[in-house]
Amino acid sequence: MGRNPALAPDIQWLACSIAGHVYIIPAVGGIPRKISDFSTHAHSPVWLPDSYGLVVSIERREETNLVLTDRDGNWPRCLIDSSGDDWDAQPSPDGKRVAYVHRPLDDLNCLEIRLVDLVSGNISLLTGSPRTREWFPLWSPDGRSIAFHSQRSGFNEIWLAHLEDGTTHQLTHAGCDLGDFAWSPDSSSLVVTVNCNEAFDLGLVNLRDGDLHDLRKGTGIHLFPNLSPDGRFLTVEYQNPRLPPDIYSMKVPLIGAIPDEDVTKLTFSNPPTLARLPPVMPEPVSYTSFDGLVVHGLLYRLLKTNRAAILRPHGGSREQYGYEWDLYAQYLVARGYTYLAINYRGSTGYGVEFEHANDNNWGIGDTQDCLYAARYLAGLDWVDPQRLAIMDSSYGGYMVACCLARDPDYLFACGVNLYGDAGLFSSWAQCERDTRLYTEMMIGHPALNRQVFQAGSPMYEVANVKKPVLILHGLEDLIVPPQASEEWVEALEREDKTFEYKTYAEESHGFLNRANLDDEYARIERFLDWYLIP
Repeated sequence: MGRNPALAPDIQWLACSIAGHVYIIPAVGGIPRKISDFSTHAHSPVWLPDSYGLVVSIERREETNLVLTDRDGNWPRCLIDSSGDDWDAQPSPDGKRVAYVHRPLDDLNCLEIRLVDLVSGNISLLTGSPRTREWFPLWSPDGRSIAFHSQRSGFNEIWLAHLEDGTTHQLTHAGCDLGDFAWSPDSSSLVVTVNCNEAFDLGLVNLRDGDLHDLRKGTGIHLFPNLSPDGRFLTVEYQNPRLPPDIYSMKVPLIGAIPDEDVTKLTFSNPPTLARLPPVMPEPVSYTSFDGLVVHGLLYRLLKTNRAAILRPHGGSREQYGYEWDLYAQYLVARGYTYLAINYRGSTGYGVEFEHANDNNWGIGDTQDCLYAARYLAGLDWVDPQRLAIMDSSYGGYMVACCLARDPDYLFACGVNLYGDAGLFSSWAQCERDTRLYTEMMIGHPALNRQVFQAGSPMYEVANVKKPVLILHGLEDLIVPPQASEEWVEALEREDKTFEYKTYAEESHGFLNRANLDDEYARIERFLDWYLIP
């Protein structure tokens, strides 16, 4: 399966990553040709403007490096030889320089933006400071400036670096997190996605004054905007709880928002049978956690319910659940379950302070956010407090383990842990490098922060688990190794706890095989019905 597809500027060639190597494919079709025999792990190809040269990411000496090669696969030249990880190469319009993101390994919460001259090899720092994340450098078409994300203001705002005088300044002052953005062809404006109240709206930023103007708003997710060469229209991916992701074309107005009549759907991923069903639009809710922190979420429900409810704490501690297409949530709601997806402390979309609120605190404050969400659900008129479940995957599965082990009130009747863990020490030791560094970015190294790892591991409190749990895991998972579930299952068995455990061969972090998916969903449905429905 190809990943990171990149179309050459002359639109004659496609580069992509397949099974740890970079391949080139003629745009008209043909057999993929491997060009990265010089490395055992190459990925993320980026074309130079001449449609011949390529910047490729490789794994070397336990670091991510950038090398320069070409579509013939000639021996590469290392672009950067410094300690740390380098990625997201962005060549200048004239092909003479490359902007990229650098992460120093002695400060994992720092992301810098650097420039490398392809002729001289000289490297210069464009922007960066300790414990500050700045990323996604994007050259203006005229080559005079680079727009980038920065958290310096307390939100993910857009800043500009002026290459002529070497200065930087904050372009937007939206007071919320901004997402993907793209330059207009004349370098006068940016189309951006705006993360606001669990939705990703579409906006336009004028470089002259930095003002943000609404293009499309609503309860949905806009992603990956791209402007046409003449700037007259843009393409964007859009989804919402009632529509699966598709690509849309939109005319760019001279002023104001984009009207519906100027939006054209280009792809059609919703089967006719599914399109005839009435999906539920969730409603935004919020509640106050144990320490006064306000936690936001989306609540799905039908007027006719079975009085049982499911809590979903999303996977990835720095992810966010928004107005997205969630087919399984819709299925569970159609069967009568109330479904609440929350963005506990540590989630993105609410500013830097909220994002860092569970640093050195995994399994403590975020677990309380989940337990207070259960109390919120229990207080709803149509929900039976004795029929609550908690379910999710990865970090969300870890939240399941934490809640079942650390809830003296036993608010949940059962839990579903999909490839999550319960012991931070062993999970850190056995996972692949990127996940290990992701963990260290938030809770440090176990040799230096042992108390935090210990406090964050519900493995040691398995005796407190009183309610049944379903545990599913892929045996090829490198992000949360299957040994994590094995250890938890052994501990549950020693304490004579009630659980169901199933592993899937040849599955990684998330299941792809159709037969395995059918089995997963059938097991979850049967488990929830057994413990939640009288």
